[in-house]
This record gives sequence, C-alpha cells and structure tokens, in this order.
Amino acid sequence: MDPDSGRHLLDLDLEGIREAPVGIVVCCDRRTPAGDVLGRATFQDADLWSCACAIQNLWLCARAAGLGVGWVTLFEPGDLAGLVEAPDGVESLGWLCVGWPDERPPTPGLERRGWSEKAPLEAVVMRDRWDGRRIPPRSGSRVAMPSQSAVVAAHDSGDAILSPLGALGVLDRAVDKVLAVLGGPANVRLDGGTLVLAAADHLVRRHDVSAYDFTVTRSVAEATVARSSVGAVAALSAGLDVVVVDAGVEGDPVAGALCRRPAGHRSDLVHGDALTLDDARTLLDAGAGLGRSLVRDPAGSSAGASWLVALGEVGIGNTTVAAAVAAALLGADPGAVVGLGAGADSAMVDRKREVVAAALERATSLGLTNSSASSSANRLGIVAALGGPEIVFLAGVTRGVAEAGGVVILDGLATSVAALVAVREEPAIAAHLVAGQRSRENGHRLVLEALGQEPLLDLRLRAGEGAGASLAAGLLKSALRIRTETARTV
Repeated sequence: MDPDSGRHLLDLDLEGIREAPVGIVVCCDRRTPAGDVLGRATFQDADLWSCACAIQNLWLCARAAGLGVGWVTLFEPGDLAGLVEAPDGVESLGWLCVGWPDERPPTPGLERRGWSEKAPLEAVVMRDRWDGRRIPPRSGSRVAMPSQSAVVAAHDSGDAILSPLGALGVLDRAVDKVLAVLGGPANVRLDGGTLVLAAADHLVRRHDVSAYDFTVTRSVAEATVARSSVGAVAALSAGLDVVVVDAGVEGDPVAGALCRRPAGHRSDLVHGDALTLDDARTLLDAGAGLGRSLVRDPAGSSAGASWLVALGEVGIGNTTVAAAVAAALLGADPGAVVGLGAGADSAMVDRKREVVAAALERATSLGLTNSSASSSANRLGIVAALGGPEIVFLAGVTRGVAEAGGVVILDGLATSVAALVAVREEPAIAAHLVAGQRSRENGHRLVLEALGQEPLLDLRLRAGEGAGASLAAGLLKSALRIRTETARTV
C-alpha cells in the first residue's frame, strides 16, 4: 500500500482479534469433486458462496443475541490455513471475532472512518439489464479518525486507575473518546473551551407552532452577549468562553454577535424553502471556518479554547424545523419526531405535526427524500428546504471542529440535528461527538440513536441555549481530571 493508505489502515480498529473472547476460522473443504456438489458443476465457487452464506447466518444470529461479529480478512489465506493446520484442498475464508460490542455505531465502521462510502442504491441496482453506470469514486476524507494506538491507550488509561473497571459508566466512554481524539492526556486543557450559540428566527412561526414571538430570540441572544443568559452563565460556570452568532435574527443584526445572516429569500417550509442553496453553502462554510479557528487559532476566545466546543442555539420555531430535517434524513414519521417544545400545549403539537408533514410532502415533491439523501447535493437540498440557518451554521461548526481535531459537545434536538447533517456528509465526524444531554423533545432520542451517541445527562431540560451542553462540559472536564489525576494500580 502507499504510505497514506497504510497509515489510514491503522485507524480501522483492527484490535478485535485480541479483544474478542471467541475466534472462529471458517474453512471450506473443496476436496470433493465439483460434480458431486450441487451447483459446482456450473458455478465452480458455489461451495465458497455457501460458506459465506453460513457466515452471514451466524452473524445474524449473533446480532439477535446482542453479540458482535468482525470478519478479519487481513491474513493471507495460506498463512491462516497453516495456523489451523488445514490440509491441501481446504481453503480458509477468514477469521471471525465474536464478542460483546462496546459501542453502537450508526453506520458501518469503514464508512465512519473515511475508508469507503456506501454507494447510493440506484448506482448498484439495475432493472432487467446492466446499464453500464459506474459508482462514483469516494472523495478523500477531511476528518482524521483517532489512531488505533490512541484508541487502545485511551481505554487502557481507564483500566489502570485505582477504581473498578468502568466505574464512571457513560462518562468513562466519553473520556475514552476524548483522549483518543486528542492523542492522550498531555493534549487535554481543562481550563479552556467555547460555547458557540447560534441564533435565528424562523418563518414557520407563522403557523402558530410556538408559544413565543420573535422578540424572545433577540432577547436571549443579547443576554448571551452580555453573559447573563442561562446558557452563558452555565458556560462560564464550566470554564467556557461564549461566542454568539447572529445567523438570522429578525430585525437588525444583534450587537456584539458575529453576523452570519442569510442574504437570500426565506420561506416557511410549507410553501417554500427555508433557505436558498447558496445561503446553505455559505452558512456551512462559515460555520466550518469558525469551528476550525476555535481549535487551531483560539485568538477569538479569551478562555483559550484548544479542543472543546459546545453547541447551543436559540430560535423561535426551531424545534419544528429540527423535527422536519430529522424526519427527512431518518425517514421517520412526523409523529415520532415532533414534541411539545418550550411552552407548547397539545393543540400546538398537533399543528407542528401538520406543518412537518406538509413540509415533508413538499420536499418529497422536489425529490428530496430519505432514499435520495445519499448524495451530498440532495442532503444539502434537504437542509435548505427544511432547515434553519442556525442549524446549518452549527453543522458547519461541527465539521470544522472535527477537521481541526477537536471535540464537539451537543446540546438538544437542534444541535444534534446539526451534527446529523454533518455526519451524513462525513461519517468520520461521529468520532468527535459527545452527546451532552437528552432533551424532552421526542425526536432527540431518534437522532442520538442515529448518531450512535449515549447522552451524559438526562435531566428533561427545555432551556436550549447550550445550557445542557455546558453542564455536560463541566461534567466531562471533571471526569477527565479523575482519569488523569487518580492514583494508579500500575
């Protein structure tokens, strides 16, 4: 392999063969004449295919029992056959690692690690005849996955402290992730970090889907600039600096905030797109630029952010917007993703469901459906049609932080949907995410499951503003301090 591919190969979590309690070498005895085995007279390798089907059946049974299976194919077949002393004429198909998985990945591991990408269904299924279409090549990943050695070292650092294994539960797994991403405790600064709060209003408010009017968004944004909002106070308590972004607040730009407002036409999701495609691209790129700068060049953050960026948002109507994007990307029913929202009643929830259903119907008429969301252009189209400017901007921040090698702490539904948008575009970003909390919004659980994230907190928060992410940031910093300063047994 070329050097870059060889280094990338080391990022693919190949230690399962050491960690799994059971190893199975699958062999195919091909010494029986082909004519005596059903199917081999016409297809010489039918016996090998049958063995592959047997592996698949074992795999499905294992998954039904809560077990994981890894198919290791890195050994030369002759070397593997020699390991089990297989006679001539017996071919090995690989080594299966069987055990209990320690994560719930939302997408295939090779895709999450930027090694390959799932092809769109229409590129691999032809009707009646092969039509000659070719699968487009995978573009290179811009997000670095933690190295295999860093993942193992991070996990081992928890095994060595004077404490029962996994004593901190979900926190231990979050600490493992942070240490792996950052390359070890030496790169962790516990006195830094930034809360990025993006604020925007939404024309979907016209459909009476929120108990508040647009003035609330501005009030919260201004209070955050003044460091007196709930989110800002929570962030400062966790040692985070605060950056406020005006991504489309009704009226004049918010004084003291970064101005990243969309320039084009905006509509209410039901009758037109929330954003133009040009604005969606601009907001994504602007967010990515901010995310990279907070990790690589923290001059704009007085706290000296070096790796931790918490996400927050405020926007009247944005739980409806976030539910619409989540439903489109996940193929979920509106009833499964729509919740009460802050201050809403049951009649308002019914209106939200109707609005989300109508928005999805319009998106479907434009060809923007879950089944078409495998291409980058269609994903951006979904976000422009149904998303809010603060969600798009935070998707960019998530991408930029991951590209720069930092960690993103998610807050509620809207920030998690932003992360889902980013992960669907670049699966390797998932390794850089920590779910700060699970909010009371119905769709939040589904989005977190799609991201493969288990939240640190479950306090039924409705505050928004990054309050949950900030509380989780303080908790995560405490857990990192425990990991790095607790007495060790070895």
